[in-house]
Formats: sequence, C-alpha cells, structure tokens
Amino acid sequence: MKNHRLTRAALLLALTLLFQSLRLLIPIPAVATTFIIGSLVNACLLLAAYFSGFGPAFAIAVLAPVVAYFQQMLFVPIFIIPVALGNIIYISLSLFLIKRKNGGIGIVVAASTKAVFMFGSCTWLAAWLILPEKVAAGLLFVMSWPQAVTGIAGGWIAYSAGKRLGAFRR
Repeated sequence: MKNHRLTRAALLLALTLLFQSLRLLIPIPAVATTFIIGSLVNACLLLAAYFSGFGPAFAIAVLAPVVAYFQQMLFVPIFIIPVALGNIIYISLSLFLIKRKNGGIGIVVAASTKAVFMFGSCTWLAAWLILPEKVAAGLLFVMSWPQAVTGIAGGWIAYSAGKRLGAFRR
C-alpha cells in the first residue's frame, strides 16, 4: 500500500512540474497562465493530499514555488516561503473541512485564506525588500484575488478528477 501512495505522489509531482512548465512552452499572456496553471497546480496539491497523504502533498507544496523561482516567476527566493506556506494552508484547511463534510465551503474558505495570507505576507516582503513599483504591483496582483479563484477552480478540478477515480463516492 505504501508503494501505491508513493507512486501516486510521484505522478502528481510530475504533473505539477509539467503544468508549471506550460508557461515556458505555450505563448499565453501571463494573466491567463496564472489562472490556468494555478488551478491545475492547486488541483494536484489537493489530489496529492487526498490520495497520498499530507507528507507528500507538503513536499509538492514546497517544491512547486522552488520550481517557480527557477522559472523566474518569483523574483526573489524569499518569496518561496510565503507561496509554500500558502499552499500548505490551502491543503490543510481543505482536508480538514472536507473531512467534516464541508467540501464546497471548505475549498472556498481554504482558497480565500490562502489568498489573504499570500497577499499579506508578500505585501510585507515587497515593502521590506523595497521592490520597484511595477514589479511589486505585478507580484501583489498575482498573490491577491487570483489565488482565491485558482484555489476554488483547483478544488473543483480535484473533486471532478477524484470522483472519476472513485475517491469521492457517496
């Protein structure tokens, strides 16, 4: 059984990294990639948590922003920390509320909490680092309400995929 969980986690990590690499392969405007890739990555995070457990999902939640930094989507490595913590908050709240039979509400609450946390922490870091105004504005936009939208969309994708895989039977 442990091998199944590890294999699922490895496949979801590979999917996460593949989805993040789409921005390098497909010429789509940055705003569109934020919504598309963010939703797919959030779906992978939730599927990893549900099918493989919190530990593997935690690893993917931390590795995703590291890869985003190397893809030059995060300008300074210190921003890896709030993004990773935001992902962990999203996974934790989602799982906690889904187990309490509040799936839809849980995803909305988790996604909104992630967005508030990421916006607040990135605002503080951007001010502390004294980033150029345009760079800070672009970063703070991506770390604000789009995080809630991609979290909700990712939850819906994860639920739909999980239902097809037999995880969410009634």
